[in-house]
Amino acid sequence: MSLDQLLRTVDELTSILEATKQLNSTLDLAELIHIILNIATRHTEADRGTVFLYDRQRGEIWSLVGLGLEQHEIRLSASRGIAGWVARNGTSVNLADAYEDPRFEPEIDRQTGYRTRALLCLPIINKDAEVVGVLQLLNKADGRFTPADEGFLRALSDHVALALENAQLHRERLAKQRMERDLSLARSIQAGLLPDQPPVVPGFEIAVSHRASQMVGGDYYDFVRLDPETLLTVVADVEGKGVASALVMANLQATLRALVTHLHALERLVVGINQMMQAPRNASLPGQPRVQKYLSMFVGLLDQRHRALHYINAGHVPPTVIRASGDCVHLEEGGMVVGLFPDAAYHRGFVQFAAGDIMVACTDGITEAMDAQRQEYGRERLNEAVRGRRHLPAAQIVESVLAEVEEYSRRGEHDDDRILLILKAL
Repeated sequence: MSLDQLLRTVDELTSILEATKQLNSTLDLAELIHIILNIATRHTEADRGTVFLYDRQRGEIWSLVGLGLEQHEIRLSASRGIAGWVARNGTSVNLADAYEDPRFEPEIDRQTGYRTRALLCLPIINKDAEVVGVLQLLNKADGRFTPADEGFLRALSDHVALALENAQLHRERLAKQRMERDLSLARSIQAGLLPDQPPVVPGFEIAVSHRASQMVGGDYYDFVRLDPETLLTVVADVEGKGVASALVMANLQATLRALVTHLHALERLVVGINQMMQAPRNASLPGQPRVQKYLSMFVGLLDQRHRALHYINAGHVPPTVIRASGDCVHLEEGGMVVGLFPDAAYHRGFVQFAAGDIMVACTDGITEAMDAQRQEYGRERLNEAVRGRRHLPAAQIVESVLAEVEEYSRRGEHDDDRILLILKAL
């Protein structure tokens, strides 16, 4: 090896060492991409460049920053363009004139007024031989990119890949922490929408339990005192679970509270809720998907003086009144689920209570809880569980039945939001 070759080798190794130090200096993804581009463009004398990260699951390449362009996120299909081809094939591309290659898409040039000539595009490959990104450089100062340019960047590939993976993991960890904080706050807000405890109703005992399968959920219950002897009771279940269902649940709570102040007729109340639940769908922004959530709901007016319940079951799991004798009455009168059709009609049912009668209402997270063989807990098993405990106070019935459901579904796969409500006539 001649002295000149030795000096060039030492210089290159020194550059790689210095570049590696810079790559390890930050976990901020945008800053790291900027460092990679500075190293690459300075060493190869490229006019500008872009680092694309490869999202294999979505079939996309994306970038946070590009030299010479405003900093913004770019997402492109990996099935198009030279960078996409390199991401999919793991092979570098070195062109003297990009416009002569049919894979090149000149759309960005047309949008920016820039003219791409020489192009060097290399895969960024990790230690597991997987493509994690693409480095694309444009317009070398003195012509075409050289094999020496490619060699230097390939020597850095492992270090670049490791730095990018670490930065992405850091970014995902920060995003997860932010999401957990947001969900914790949302859970606190949602808990504030539910009653702290059941109301005291002379002649009755009421107990209720609510458990979300995720941080927030779409199950809802409420008690609204309309006058000294009339109590509105609601149990509802928004389709699905998670944040989207929780938002619909919050909308339901606000809608119910707004309507109940001047609509005491059950039919008009449920019709009003159904119509107002259409509003978010009708108000969707152009080009945005429309909300398709719907909900089942059981609404009852408890008449304390006459020990009776007027109710509407809007597509909900039918509550059961278990008589002191053990006989069952299923509360099924009402109509379809809320939120699907604006002109849905509802009619009320009626049931009278005697001492010792118990009404059990729930959401389908109770009845559809599954064991290891994927067998549902079911309404009949729930009714039997309450029937066998009907001598107990309401709160003890709720606690005992929930423990049975938990044990039944302990090895099952299905997990959903759960509400269990017991109303016992004394």
